[in-house]
Amino acid sequence: MPLSVAIVGSGPAGLYTAEALIKQTHEPVEVDVLERLPTPYGLVRYGVAPDHTSIKSIADYLRRVLELPNIRFLGGVELGRHVTTADLLACYDAVVYTTGAMVDRHMGIPGEDLPGSIAATDFVNWYCGHPDMPSTAFTLDSPEVAVIGVGNVAVDVVRILAKTAEELRDTDVPEEVLNRLAASQVKAIHMVGRRGPEHAKFTLKELRELGELTNADVCVRPEEAATGDISSLSRQIRGNVDVLQSWSRRTPEGRPRRLDVRFWLRPVEILGTSRVEGIRLEHTVLEGGRVVGTGRFETLPVGMVLRSVGYQSVPLPGVPFSDATRTVPHEAGRVRQREYVAGWLKRGPTGVIGTNKSDAAETVRTLLADLEGLPRLRGEGSPRALDALLAARGVAPVTYDDWLAIETAEAALAHALGRGPRVKLTGLTAMFDAMGRETP
Repeated sequence: MPLSVAIVGSGPAGLYTAEALIKQTHEPVEVDVLERLPTPYGLVRYGVAPDHTSIKSIADYLRRVLELPNIRFLGGVELGRHVTTADLLACYDAVVYTTGAMVDRHMGIPGEDLPGSIAATDFVNWYCGHPDMPSTAFTLDSPEVAVIGVGNVAVDVVRILAKTAEELRDTDVPEEVLNRLAASQVKAIHMVGRRGPEHAKFTLKELRELGELTNADVCVRPEEAATGDISSLSRQIRGNVDVLQSWSRRTPEGRPRRLDVRFWLRPVEILGTSRVEGIRLEHTVLEGGRVVGTGRFETLPVGMVLRSVGYQSVPLPGVPFSDATRTVPHEAGRVRQREYVAGWLKRGPTGVIGTNKSDAAETVRTLLADLEGLPRLRGEGSPRALDALLAARGVAPVTYDDWLAIETAEAALAHALGRGPRVKLTGLTAMFDAMGRETP
């Protein structure tokens, strides 16, 4: 009887786990990949900026994993809503949780809940066409916007805000989103970091892309770009500092938009009554390795604040979770008997997409060692035990062929609009229409 494993989550962590299961065992194995959305690939589809086509090509690799003969895609199946952990453990020999880190951290300052104060993940989901975020969710009617954070997600957000809609026309940005970007009133974008340029989290490649913007002047204040001795720091950090200091010597050319990259500022309050009208920032310094305020303040007259100060995972129903680390406690991927974890849910939001591959391999090694020589524990002894359970509950999973129908419809839409190779469908209704199915 084949080893049977359920993987909850179809992003890179989940699909690298599925691949590792096929590669690391010599016995027959059957893997079902459960995904609450009708679409696979997780962050690759809904987190990577649309103009980063080279990174999005990782989807081609993940596609080949999903097309392996012993792997099934079961979309539209949500843990806690359609199935429980007990259900999965009754149907499979092991379960691996790989749902990633789906929400932004809060800043914990007054005014953070005002309309116009937004998690960067929501904005990313919007321009990436996530079905949880309507394409009408954002109207870019404020002349000035603040993006809090100096990591790669913040860089993606400011780059999308700074570019023209025409520059994004050949990407897979949903048509309604593209129209709203074309109507954007944004003229000034402020990217704000609490520490100095040597502490910024963006990669050098991402940073350099900002300097290539044709629709925005990129400005850095010389006093904020200054650092101490950085010769002992990594080549990556030294490269970042060199680029930022070179920008501080630029003269603005009067382009339509302006990006101010700011350092040594921390948000202390978002201002406004019925919506965001500004953000109050305190100048900071480092003391003993800690960021402390100087008592000097300034206010930016922004109408939108996008916070990008880190991702965090959310608890899964019936799965242990640490509120302190915002991860699932584990030992080399083992959560408890026959339950495992991989990806950001396991280690926190660190590393790049490829980091999930070695992470998944570790979890699979633990799983296979635990189950070696043990009798198969799957309920009813059926490799498709979950199918009957879902059918009894009126749940018809989205199949891989259904997903291919969505892809075909997105390619057809792009052709009809005279755009690139794909334009994303938005909303569940459009996706299920493409499959020829009723929306559940």
